Amino acid sequence: MVVCGDDGLAHRLAAELRGVYREQVTLVVPPSGRRVRQPVVGRARAASAALRDMVNAAVNRTGNSDAAGGTGGTGGSGRELEATEPTEDVLADAGVERATALALVYDDDETNIRAALTARRLNPRLRLVLRLYNRRLGQHIEELLDQSAALASGGGPGSGSGSTTVLSDADTAAPALAATALVGTSKVVETDGLLLRAVERNPPRPGEVADPGLCTLALLSATSNDPAGADGSEDSGENGPQLLPDAAAVEAATGRGTVALEQVSYSGPPLPAGRAGVPAFGELFSRRLRWSLAGLAACVVALAVALMVVTGDHPLHATYVTLLDLFSINEPAHNADIGRQILQLLSGFVGLLLLPVLLAAVLEALGTFRSASTLRKPPRGLGGHVVLLGLGKIGTRVLTRLREMDIPVVCVEADPEARGMATARRLRVPVVLGDVTQEGVLEAAKIHRAHSLLALTSVDTTNLEAVLYARSVRSRLRVVLRLYDDDFATAVYRTLRAAHPRALTRSRSVTHLAAPSFAGAMMGRQILGAIPVERRVLLFAAVEVAGHPQLEGKTVGEAFRAGAWRVLALEVSDGERAEGVAPEGTRESRLVWELPDTYVLRGSDRVVLAATRRGLAELLGRRARQQSPG
Repeated sequence: MVVCGDDGLAHRLAAELRGVYREQVTLVVPPSGRRVRQPVVGRARAASAALRDMVNAAVNRTGNSDAAGGTGGTGGSGRELEATEPTEDVLADAGVERATALALVYDDDETNIRAALTARRLNPRLRLVLRLYNRRLGQHIEELLDQSAALASGGGPGSGSGSTTVLSDADTAAPALAATALVGTSKVVETDGLLLRAVERNPPRPGEVADPGLCTLALLSATSNDPAGADGSEDSGENGPQLLPDAAAVEAATGRGTVALEQVSYSGPPLPAGRAGVPAFGELFSRRLRWSLAGLAACVVALAVALMVVTGDHPLHATYVTLLDLFSINEPAHNADIGRQILQLLSGFVGLLLLPVLLAAVLEALGTFRSASTLRKPPRGLGGHVVLLGLGKIGTRVLTRLREMDIPVVCVEADPEARGMATARRLRVPVVLGDVTQEGVLEAAKIHRAHSLLALTSVDTTNLEAVLYARSVRSRLRVVLRLYDDDFATAVYRTLRAAHPRALTRSRSVTHLAAPSFAGAMMGRQILGAIPVERRVLLFAAVEVAGHPQLEGKTVGEAFRAGAWRVLALEVSDGERAEGVAPEGTRESRLVWELPDTYVLRGSDRVVLAATRRGLAELLGRRARQQSPG
């Protein structure tokens, strides 16, 4: 395996491949002076022991199963190369011609595309995994590279040529980050139209029976009610979360919350209508201007009625004459009676008042149309919203996700040229420009009336400072921090819980959420998604049953392994139904959920699994060794 990158995702991915899948990995990173700080996590320490002389730290952590890599050892070996760019010579030195898979996870899309084209030419059978932010471009690049591999191999797509998978760390992490900020909103995994929802449930009260939903995915930490608990870290010991527990463990767990699979569907909520189009007519004019126009209209009606009473004219003719007087285009009534003359003077006076109001209406309407393409300010009465800090790659994807769920959002960004500014204008989301660490910026975002705070900037200390200040304004505010360093996240998590035991605090790492998906794609399986359970990750993957002795020929109940994997659904093609599983009315559905434990998995089946990193590595690793020559 070859991993090329210039940020923390490359280190996380290499650690995942070495420590979990026990693969031999070559890591290509920029020179030391241009390299970002490596993540300090238990899994990275264990997996990088052979390269960084950290054997003692790895041994101290091998007692932790999934949190420490789940291998019980130092994992796979490898080497590290330093190169500014992934040129052809660098890729050849890294052994791309002999490699099984190559991951290009540079922060720049152009760099990844250029290196992918070079690598495909060097090794047509290479399995490529690219990190691209532009989703539309990613689809075209994936088709191009697959076609190139097929032609270079002298056959079609099924001739054994290399595959290409385009992923985005932002798309992988955004659903989990968005869902974490909302009380009562399930954790969401969405990939290719598949939507999985998992919800945290509090411990049942005495006498109550907990509803497991479709199944229980995890048991939360036993120290969840303890301010000094360690469930914010990856190394929580026996009191930490238990992924994929069996029925006996669920029944024996008392006082522990659960994560249950509660609902499944096949498409996310549509984008709310009217967000990016022309503003509604009621929004063209302010409330004060609308009242002014209504008052002038009432004056015109009153003058027309008075003229009709004085002169005895028809209502339409009286209204017409009043409008002529109003705009000063009627002849002077010097030969008329005194009543008509007074009404003409009053109409002229009302006309003088009408002209500035009409001018203000025109200017305000033009300003409203112009502001549809500019940044909006938070409304005065706004409350119960989500304050989002940072409009980079991650913040932009989270913003889009929140607006798809029709959640009110106020963004805070220091850079007026940030990537997500165009998205904020298109979705007409209020944005506060300014450094979040400066006084008054969070107040402008109405933090004192906010529902939750999402601190997603790329600087840990900035996120922490914003959260601490927000908690000083509102002590029970729900906060979600993006923290890169796991040791730092653990210390922050414990301190915030001890200082605010009744407030909800969550810490998330984007690279920690995204690395399993990239590693699974390099092993030949596209991970459907990941659900965070505290600071651990539960993976969802589609797996072919054929070639897996742990699955093939066994019932669903026999194939379940506690703490490793669990079969959730069976995929069936359109018009096909699994005998004894799917009823006749499910022809349009492609996934059959709630499989009976007695259903026997066949080699032709394709199933959706929930798995830990260790469990998925065991499944993929054994099959890879069986299919390898010799």
